[in-house]
Formats: sequence, structure tokens, C-alpha cells
Amino acid sequence: MFDNLLSLVKEHAGEAIINNPAIPNEKNNEAIGATTDSIVDTLKAQISGGNLNSVLDMFKGGDPNASSVGAAIQNNAAADLMKKFGIDSAQAGNLVSTLIPKVMEQFVSKTNDPADNSFDLKNVMNSLGGDNASGLLGNLTNLFK
Repeated sequence: MFDNLLSLVKEHAGEAIINNPAIPNEKNNEAIGATTDSIVDTLKAQISGGNLNSVLDMFKGGDPNASSVGAAIQNNAAADLMKKFGIDSAQAGNLVSTLIPKVMEQFVSKTNDPADNSFDLKNVMNSLGGDNASGLLGNLTNLFK
């Protein structure tokens, strides 16, 4: 899951990271990795903090960026980029508002597309929350059968 998410971030990093003068070119891959880490870490924190339903709701479709989880991802990614690369809050805000919505829309879309096996919701939940999230997801799925 992480490698596929990293690929999504790389795919959409052009304007936000690669062509961004606030991020030195030699730091582009590091910024892409840090952004990916922020997404994963925020989703893990949301799940471990008892916000599994909100994470699952985000993956049901619609606009993942309009959710509280989407907002947390953007806020945490901006804070991480400010800390790791010394960019100011306006630069970090512009970067994440350009990059994160595209990545999250694709992430959710690919998770919901039965023809695309790059992301499977059960595997994503297992990667993010361990067996607890995967087990809860299984229980929820069984309720709808």
C-alpha cells in the first residue's frame, strides 16, 4: 500500500513539489516521501484515535478532502513540511492544497474501483490499523450482506 501511495504522490508532485522553488531540487524525493509519510501517519492516528468510522466514510466515495480526515491530512502534511524543510506556513499551505486533494481523490477512487487492484480497502485498513481495523472492517462488511 505504501509504495502505491508513494507512486500517487510522485505522479501529482509536479507543480506542488518538483516545480516549487521553496523545495530545493535535491530535496524533491525527500519531500515526496515526507508527504506520503504524513498521509499514512495521519490515517493511522485517526484510526488509533477512535476515528475509524470517519476514515471509512472518507473511503466510501464523494470528496475525501471535504472530510475532517482530509483536513487533518492537509494540516499535518503542511506542519511536517514546514518542520522538515523550513518553509513558511503560506508555502506549505499552498503546496498541500495543490497536492493532497489530487492524491486523496485518486487514492479513494482507486480503492473503490473493482477493476483497479493497486489499492484494496481491506489491505489499506490492515496496513493502517493492523488487525483491529481490518477486523472491524470485516464486521461492518458482514452487516451489509
